[in-house]
Amino acid sequence: MKLPVTIGALTLAALAAPLSAQAQDRAGQGSGGHVQVKAFVTGVLPDGKISDVETDIVGLPADTQTKANDNVVPTIAIEYFFTDAISVETICCLTQHDVDGTTGLPGAELVSDAKLVPATVTLKYHADLGAVKPYVGAGPAYFIWIDEQPGAATLPLGVTDFRMSDELGVALQAGVDIPLNDSGLAVSIDAKRYFIDTTARWYAGDTLAIQTEHKLDPWVIGAGLAYRF
Repeated sequence: MKLPVTIGALTLAALAAPLSAQAQDRAGQGSGGHVQVKAFVTGVLPDGKISDVETDIVGLPADTQTKANDNVVPTIAIEYFFTDAISVETICCLTQHDVDGTTGLPGAELVSDAKLVPATVTLKYHADLGAVKPYVGAGPAYFIWIDEQPGAATLPLGVTDFRMSDELGVALQAGVDIPLNDSGLAVSIDAKRYFIDTTARWYAGDTLAIQTEHKLDPWVIGAGLAYRF
């Protein structure tokens, strides 16, 4: 986590530096309002592999490895422009994932229907190249898990409960807005890479049976329409 966090911090510093110098730029400019709303179709492409096995009283195969499935969901982004070059954005979506074994327990469902809220805020810098407006951004992200369930393959082991830890990490972002008219409508393409892990815990009654660290680090790639007003 150290390298991604450092990259995110440096990016935020670089984006924040022009803010005070450009704080007056909005006056007299005709590129649109302060608020932009985006509606995306978004692919969420997580990793999900095991990075460490910390507790194992059931005797998992030594080469056990896992993968989280991809998902496609609708996403809403809301963005506020301090200037035409500097903005802050947050997103709203809910994505659902299973985690299955790839080696050691190939095809075994270990996690079922884990619902994730990827709370994210990014500070963005926009360049104006005329017909296209590319941007980069970075910021904190907090992954919140809801109603995660033990997978079907774990129930015969006596597993009765399952939990994944909510975690704080960083997101890096890049994309482009392509205006369609002079009224604020645009096509938007966006890509984020998150750097976040989670701890998975399977319980048999009150006993912690398995505890593993998982690398999530999803790519989140979306395309849709933007409207600035």
